[in-house]
Amino acid sequence: MEAPAQEGSSFKAGAMAQASGGSPESHDAQLPPPPQPEDEEGQGERLVELHASFRELFTFFCTNATVHGAIRLVCSSQNRLKTASWGLLFLGALGALYWQFGLLFEQYWSYPVIMTVSVHSERKLFPSVTLCDMDPHRPSSVRHHLQALDRFARENIRSLYQFNFSEDGDVPFADDQGPQPAFYLDRSVRLQRLSHPGGQSRVGFRLCNSTGGDCFYRAFSSGVTAAREWYRFHYVSILALLPAAHEDSHQSHGGHFVFSCQFDGRDCQARDDAGHSPSGHMQWGHGSKEGAGLSVAPGSRHFQTFHHPTYGSCYTFNGVWAAQRPGITHGISLVLRTEQQDHLPLLSTEAGIKVMIHERDHTPFLEHQGFSIRPGTETTIGIREDEVRRLGSPYSHCTDGVEGVGGQLLYNASYTLQACLVSCFQQLMVETCSCGYYFYPLPAGAQYCSYSRHPAWGHCFYRLYRDLGTHRLPCASRCPRSCRESSYKLSAGTSRWPSSKSADWILAVLGKPGRRSSSQSKSPSPSLRSNMAKVNIFYQELNYRTVEETPVYSVPELLSAMGSLWSLWFGSSVLSVLELLELLLDAVALTLLLGCRRLRRTRVPDGAATVASHAKPEASPLPTDCRNDVNHLGGPAGLFPHAASGSCGRNLC
Repeated sequence: MEAPAQEGSSFKAGAMAQASGGSPESHDAQLPPPPQPEDEEGQGERLVELHASFRELFTFFCTNATVHGAIRLVCSSQNRLKTASWGLLFLGALGALYWQFGLLFEQYWSYPVIMTVSVHSERKLFPSVTLCDMDPHRPSSVRHHLQALDRFARENIRSLYQFNFSEDGDVPFADDQGPQPAFYLDRSVRLQRLSHPGGQSRVGFRLCNSTGGDCFYRAFSSGVTAAREWYRFHYVSILALLPAAHEDSHQSHGGHFVFSCQFDGRDCQARDDAGHSPSGHMQWGHGSKEGAGLSVAPGSRHFQTFHHPTYGSCYTFNGVWAAQRPGITHGISLVLRTEQQDHLPLLSTEAGIKVMIHERDHTPFLEHQGFSIRPGTETTIGIREDEVRRLGSPYSHCTDGVEGVGGQLLYNASYTLQACLVSCFQQLMVETCSCGYYFYPLPAGAQYCSYSRHPAWGHCFYRLYRDLGTHRLPCASRCPRSCRESSYKLSAGTSRWPSSKSADWILAVLGKPGRRSSSQSKSPSPSLRSNMAKVNIFYQELNYRTVEETPVYSVPELLSAMGSLWSLWFGSSVLSVLELLELLLDAVALTLLLGCRRLRRTRVPDGAATVASHAKPEASPLPTDCRNDVNHLGGPAGLFPHAASGSCGRNLC
C-alpha cells in the first residue's frame, strides 16, 4: 500500500516540474536539500542532563549501573513476579548491607583497642630507689607537745588494757621536767571500747563537727590499728604547728643512714659527675606550692634525703647512670643503718627499711607502693621493667603531662596518677575543711589542719576520706592515667647478714665494733646485727616488655571493611557508590525542576494560558506507548539505534 502512494507523489512532482518548464531531474537539482535534524545520539551525554520522569531516570540507572542485580529490575518488566522477586532481593541486600554498616560504625565509634606486646633489648637508665629507716623523729620545736601526747596515750592504753609502761620496765616515753607548753590537746578524742550487738568488741574514737553534732566513731576491730590511727590523728595535728621552713634534725642522721654505696662495682660518690657529696636534702609536704612535695635543696645531683612524717629519714638514689649489663655486680649495693634512736612506738610499729623503686622524677608514695626489708639481712632485689604506652583520646583517657587534668598538680615532679589523686583530695580538703592535711603539700595561701586552729578538722577529714574510698569524689574522673609509664616487677631473696663468722670484722669496718661477753664468744650481739641491713638492687635482664595500645579499626581498616561488605552484597566498587550518589543528585535536581514547573503553572492565569495556546500551535502528542522513542536528554532512547526502537522502547534487554 505504501509503494503506490510513493509513485503517485513522484508523478505529481514530475508534472509540476514540466509545467514550470523543466524536467523533474533539473528541478530536483535546483532545490536545496531539506534541513536534517541534529542527531542527539551522536552528540553523547552532556554535562548537565535531566530526565523527563523518575521512571526514565530509574530505567537509565538500572540499565547502565555497575551494581549487580540492578539490571534485573528492568529486564524482567514483562514478568511482574520476577521483577518483584528481584526487587525484594535487591532491597533485602541493601538493608543487610547498611545493617552491617551500622554495626561496623558502632564498633568503630566505640574506639576499641588491642594490646600489642613486644620485647626490646637496649641499655636502660637505672630507676630511682627510695629507702627510709622507719624511725620518725621528734622535731625540737614541738617536742613538748609530743611528750604531752605521749602521756595522754599512756593514759588511754592503761585504761583500756591495764598496761603500765613504767611497770613493764620499758619506758618509751621520756618525760621532760621543763615548763608545760601553751598547747591545746583535745582530750575529748579518746580511745574507747565499743560493743556491737553481735558481741564483737571494737576500739575507736569519736569525732564530731564544730557544733558537737553529727558524731561518728572511727572504729577498728584491731586494737593496735585503732591505737596507731588515734595517735596519728593527734600527731598530725601537732606537726601542723611547725613553721613552713623548719630545720629537721634528720639532716645529720641522713648523712649516716647510708654506710656505703656502690654501683656497677664502683663507689657511688666517685660516679657523681659534679663531685658533690651525697648529702642533698629534700623536704616532704611542707610549705606553699613552690616548696611543696619533694623540693631538692642544693647538694648532690644524684643523692637526696628527706624526712617522711611516718617513715622517718629517707634516702633517694636518683642517678643518671645506665645499666650496662644485668646481674648483681652491675647494680646498686647499699649498706644501711636501721637503728631506732628517737622512736615513736605508737606511730610506727615496724623496724627495718622501707624501700620503693620508681621512675625518675616521680614522687615516691611509700605508704602505697613501698615494701619492707628486715634488719640483719641481705636482701637481693631483681628488676624487670614493663613499659605501657596508651593511645590517648579518643581511644583511652590518659595524659602526657598536666594537660587534660581537671585540677592543679601540687607536686613539683612528673605527673603520676597517685600524685594527681593526692592533689585533688588536698584541694577538696582545703575547699571543704578550710585547711589541708599535713602529709600532703598545700595549695598557695592555705594552711595545715590543727585542732588548735580548726577544732572539727578530723570530722571533716575522715568524712571526705570515706567519700574518696567509695568513689564519691570527682578525683577519679579528674585524674587520668599517664599515656606512657613504666612499672617494675620485683623478685627478692633474703639471707642472714652478717654471718656469725664475719660479723665482728664487718661491724668493725663499718664503725660498729661488736662487743662480746664471755658467754657470747661464738656469736655476735643480736642488737648489733639488727641495727643494719644490706640491699642489692639490679636488673635481672636488660630486655624490657612494651605493652602498646593499637586501634582495632583505623581509617584504612574501616574503609577496607566497608569495601568487603559492599563487594559481598553487591559485587561493586567505590565507583558504584559514586553512581548511586549521581542517581541521588539527579533525583534531587529532577524533583526541584518538576516542583518549579508545577509552581509556575499554578501562578499563570487561565486566560494567559489560552492566549499562549492560540499564539503557538501545540505539537501533537505522541502515543503513550511510544514516548520512550523520544530522544530526551540522557533518556533511554538515546542509548539504542533507531532500528531497535520499533517496539517503542519497551524491550530494553
